[in-house]
Amino acid sequence: MPTVARWWSSRTDPQRIDLYTRSSYYSTLVLVPVLLFFAVSSDWATSAAWPPLVLLGSSVVTTAACLVLTRRGFRDRTAGPDRSALLVAVLAGLVTVLAALAATGEGPAPAAPWVAGLVSGAVLLALSVTVPTRPLVAGAAVAGVLAGAVAFAEGNPPGAAVAVGASIGVAVGFCVTAFRFSVWILDVVLEMERSRGAQAQLAVAEERLRFARDLHDVMGRNLSAIAVKSQLAAELVRRGRDGAAEELADISRVAEESLREVRDVVRGYRRTDLPGELAGARSVLRAAGVGVTVTGEAEAVALPEPVQAALGWVVREAVTNVLRHSRASWCSIELRAVGGEAELRVANDGVRGAGTAWGNGLTGLAERLAAGGGRLSAGPDGDRFVLAASVPVGVPA
Repeated sequence: MPTVARWWSSRTDPQRIDLYTRSSYYSTLVLVPVLLFFAVSSDWATSAAWPPLVLLGSSVVTTAACLVLTRRGFRDRTAGPDRSALLVAVLAGLVTVLAALAATGEGPAPAAPWVAGLVSGAVLLALSVTVPTRPLVAGAAVAGVLAGAVAFAEGNPPGAAVAVGASIGVAVGFCVTAFRFSVWILDVVLEMERSRGAQAQLAVAEERLRFARDLHDVMGRNLSAIAVKSQLAAELVRRGRDGAAEELADISRVAEESLREVRDVVRGYRRTDLPGELAGARSVLRAAGVGVTVTGEAEAVALPEPVQAALGWVVREAVTNVLRHSRASWCSIELRAVGGEAELRVANDGVRGAGTAWGNGLTGLAERLAAGGGRLSAGPDGDRFVLAASVPVGVPA
């Protein structure tokens, strides 16, 4: 059991829904031959052995074809139903209904109409993976008509045959639409998962574009100057004129200036500026489709630089965890200064049942804060996950 629990908890929510939906289909279809056999066994009116054997064999073939139809439908729901498997399921289903009529003999019997309903329901159930709801409802109506015709052929009065057909049609329609609804939910969840991944990639791409734009703005002019001065120095050397040494010295100066500016850009990119981190967190989370509220930005500006650096790392780690390890729809970031300490609290609704064990990121962050007298706590709080950090305002750099 612990192994099964770990296997289940290691899967994502979309994977769990997909597994539940598939297992529901497969387990229901596997039970069809058993239900057909027991439905007819109580009404057998013939001593011949072939009708029950034919019924059992054809029902197994029907179920196998429906399983193939269902499996291929789950593999590619945009390609439509597999025609060969559908043809085999329909033909084997008709043989099953005829065998039920032969097995139950003359006179009214409830078994044969329900056999027709079960066979029709199994085929429609397999089709519901790829076929929309309206055709399935129409198919349920056809199943009701078929069941009513079988009931009338069994010797039931017309009124009773209509009642049986209507009840079977409603039952088949309800069952098939319920399964179709589960497939629709699965499609919605998978589409949301794909959209969430695309939004996270878009947020990363936006941040990379911002850095590339800053680097281009800083380096474009200097690199252009170096290229022009290099060409000028080469031309002066070829013509034997004075001034090449001055141009080369100027190239060296521009290169050193460019190197210094690149370092400033990288340092600014890596430097943990708390107001900038809060603004970046809002932008990244919104780009990833997470609603976010940030309070206390005005207080962040007044904090000492070491405190801003420490809490900026907390914001980075918290936002990273929200994007990578949760399915949050909202996140709140609250900063306040109370009693000589700066407190940062990040909460989101992406709680998942994986326990409260910390990863390397939170562990390293706690050690970093502890070195300056700060504290870090993180874990579920009801239906939320809360990360809280506090740093003394007088923490050393």
